[in-house]
Amino acid sequence: MRSFVQSIASFNGDLASLTAPAFILSSQSLVEFSAYWAENQELFIAPTREPDPAKRALLVLRWHMNTLHQQYCSRSEKFGNEKKPLNPFLGELYLGHWEEGDLGRTELVSEQVSHHPPVTAYCITNEKNRIQLQGYNGQKASFSRTIHIKQVGHSLLTLYPPGSNEPETYLITLPALHVENLIYGAPFMELGKYSHIISSSGYIGKIDYAGKGWVSGKKNSFSAALWKEGQGSEKKPLYSFDGQWSDTFTIKEGDGSKKSKELESISAKSTKLSKLVIAPLEEQDLMESRRAWANVAKSIEKGDMDATSNYKSRIENAQRALRRKEQEENRTWQRVFFSQPDDEGGSVRSADPREKQFSQLAKALTSGQPITSQWEGVGPEKTNGVWRYDEAKGKKAQRPFHADAAEALGEKPSNGAGSAPPSEDVSRVTTHQSIQQPVGQGQAEVQVGQGGQ
Repeated sequence: MRSFVQSIASFNGDLASLTAPAFILSSQSLVEFSAYWAENQELFIAPTREPDPAKRALLVLRWHMNTLHQQYCSRSEKFGNEKKPLNPFLGELYLGHWEEGDLGRTELVSEQVSHHPPVTAYCITNEKNRIQLQGYNGQKASFSRTIHIKQVGHSLLTLYPPGSNEPETYLITLPALHVENLIYGAPFMELGKYSHIISSSGYIGKIDYAGKGWVSGKKNSFSAALWKEGQGSEKKPLYSFDGQWSDTFTIKEGDGSKKSKELESISAKSTKLSKLVIAPLEEQDLMESRRAWANVAKSIEKGDMDATSNYKSRIENAQRALRRKEQEENRTWQRVFFSQPDDEGGSVRSADPREKQFSQLAKALTSGQPITSQWEGVGPEKTNGVWRYDEAKGKKAQRPFHADAAEALGEKPSNGAGSAPPSEDVSRVTTHQSIQQPVGQGQAEVQVGQGGQ
């Protein structure tokens, strides 16, 4: 471990391109992390049932803050430390759904749309409640006393208020990350600087991340303010949040002072989580994450580092070979669910009302008005473009997703399919998931062809 940390410290460039030793690897791919956005299904759906726009914006901010524990703490709490997730390969997929009582069915589609730089795109849709979250993010890591991770990309939450056919959109930016206790103790994630949520209804949320100081303070500390443009400000908000995003935080009216009325105290650790249902390995497509990484995950679980390295290298080498072949044949990898606006062959257009709304919200965050803490902006050059869920593609998508999937993974095709995966007896269910029974044993297979609104 010490030699690896030394190699990180002397490395000049993006740490994502540095090959990590097998013993610090997680058996979970980064493409799975998209599920963390909506495991708290009740909180995710709640804004769609609130008629008051201010309270609706408050519920969006409450949902968002509650996702941070799962996104950045759940793995270290479960396994004792934070391990490096597997780098997704281009085209890797993670598909599933939540089914939660009267909330209905919520579909998850997550796809690795770029490898250099690495970018994961996702779309989470509940048609019954008319809400959809989509977005994409990449990460650029560097070392300066510890590992610093700059997140690029954004999320767009679109919902329909009760009784309305006019969509309401929220642009959500991403915080910076760094790893604490990298050398001494158990490593854990800390968030830094700030992030924003700005809505088409005029409400603005700013979250400031403090963390634990050298002398005092608690880890994962934050404060947040929510106000309406033209009727308040960061210092004169409608609502305030304060506490630890990984543990307990409170919501108050006004500026959050001692005289402010407390509305709610939330324990992120005790929030009810819904189980994401994914297909069993034998029914998954070769490009689906659990199937593709099955041998790697099984080897990590066994502690067999040689086998881990061999299986991992097989996928990585196959990916390099396929990229060279595509270059020679002057063709590009076809994404299954996502496109860039105005892509040839895609259905997403920059003139679409949703894209125009996004542009207006992005401009508000980058202009210095009404928020002085500016967002750096979209930065398409950092994510190999702007990625959107393509509803037309989603409706047509079906297994098998790629004719050359076996070649992409270094497997030998057999009747159009790859080799049989090992049995799913690996304890890597680190998002809140359940493995669905094979079709014919009381469960229906995962549907992948459903688009959003």
